[in-house]
Amino acid sequence: MFFDSKTVRSKTDRATRRVLSRFGAFVRQSARRSIRKRKGRSKAGSPPSSHVGLLKRFIFFGYDVVRRSVVIGPLRLTKKGRGKAPQILETGGRVEIFSPKKKRMIRSRFQPRPYMGPAFRKEQSNLPRQWRDSIK
Repeated sequence: MFFDSKTVRSKTDRATRRVLSRFGAFVRQSARRSIRKRKGRSKAGSPPSSHVGLLKRFIFFGYDVVRRSVVIGPLRLTKKGRGKAPQILETGGRVEIFSPKKKRMIRSRFQPRPYMGPAFRKEQSNLPRQWRDSIK
């Protein structure tokens, strides 16, 4: 009986990349679907509303080869006062925002409107099924 460790390792790495990339795509899609387009604000504790569509469009995933893991989430928005928006929406907190009407910085407190955590937990239950028979 001969055991080729290089072949086994390469097939395992390929399966890991495929399964985790698929998982990242499912989480991203689930998070995008949870963000609804509407004029008003969403209730605290429910996914945020989409007014412009930036948050929904800028949710990505990527496979990290070095750590053999997947990173899923929104890109940091770069406009003035919006850099922390994805994180603040997910966890809530206080932030300083420039108010054009008052022409100064004002402090605002935001209630959490999680969208990534629930999407991750929803798809996490499907992960064992995706791993089944992934290495051939």
